[in-house]
Amino acid sequence: MKILMGVDGSEYTKRMLDFVAAHEDWLGSGNSWTVLHCVPAIPHRAAAFLGTDQVRAFYEADAEAVFKPIREFFKTHPAKPTFVYRIGPAGTHIAKIAERSKHDLIILGTHGHGAVGGLVMGSVTTRVVSLVRTPVLLVR
Repeated sequence: MKILMGVDGSEYTKRMLDFVAAHEDWLGSGNSWTVLHCVPAIPHRAAAFLGTDQVRAFYEADAEAVFKPIREFFKTHPAKPTFVYRIGPAGTHIAKIAERSKHDLIILGTHGHGAVGGLVMGSVTTRVVSLVRTPVLLVR
């Protein structure tokens, strides 16, 4: 099974990892994992002022800060995930990668605000669910 895990380094990411750990069979070498983090884009004018190298270093450092504890988590399991980061809106990137790479499952941590909260806040989860045909597992 090809699994895409959207992460942001929050408490909800930690809960998602706890959930995955409780399903040890998912972490076997028979499954393929992609761990995706989306870094918010630096405004264009700020990026132009900083320069390409500084902007790239910021994006890479942000992604690695989120990935570091997840890399540690996977070291104790046979699964060897691919770590990917994208710049921009998380919901859109998660949906594009899931569809393009034909993932079988998307796993996301969610704040659990409910339907009304998701509509008002425009959550990543709401965006992903509206864009994909891939099953989405939400962990609260």
